Amino acid sequence: MITLHHCPQTRSMRSLWLLNELEVPFEVRSYPFDRTLRRADFLSLSPAGRVPALEIDGAHMFETGAITEYLCERFSPEGLGRMPGSPERMDWLVWLHFAETLSQHTAALTQQHVALYEDHMRSPIVMKLEAARVRKCYAALEARLSTAPQTREHLLTSGFSAADISVGQAVYMARHFATLEEFPATADWYARITARKSFIAALPEGDGIYDRDFYAPWPLE
Repeated sequence: MITLHHCPQTRSMRSLWLLNELEVPFEVRSYPFDRTLRRADFLSLSPAGRVPALEIDGAHMFETGAITEYLCERFSPEGLGRMPGSPERMDWLVWLHFAETLSQHTAALTQQHVALYEDHMRSPIVMKLEAARVRKCYAALEARLSTAPQTREHLLTSGFSAADISVGQAVYMARHFATLEEFPATADWYARITARKSFIAALPEGDGIYDRDFYAPWPLE
């Protein structure tokens, strides 16, 4: 049996999207994004108090990249995964873990815009720098998807994979702070992959971290 420990609109959405794609039996245990994650029972699953945590066959694991690699190796080695010996293995690993490069900047912006409630706690400089770093990540995606002669519909030339899931979920969160208006190939790719039923099923049914679709730069000018 597989149990995913999940908070809506967090990195654990990657694991939920992936499990939906894999079409394996699993259950979801959802948590509020608060001190609940610091309880001893949850820390026994994820010692840093972060989601996702995954229970599978009596064992447990954490970290989205590790969970993605394991699930792909076990359930979809040449579908959503690219295993050792595949000519695309290197690219698959690079883009799978690029999701964390983008997510670290989104996490900083989430802290500034959402977690810090008082204006005096916020830093316009940090907000500006991190938003610029998000756009640099978008630029890297744009180059990957649009550079001739290998323009791509997905991050790998051969087609959709878990790399698209991981980076796509990271873009889903980043779009709360930086739009894709200047990155047409990335916007087209994002629209394509988020039309999948598995992504739609991973969206929050109720409240998540964000109370709006876009957080304008602060302070407003």
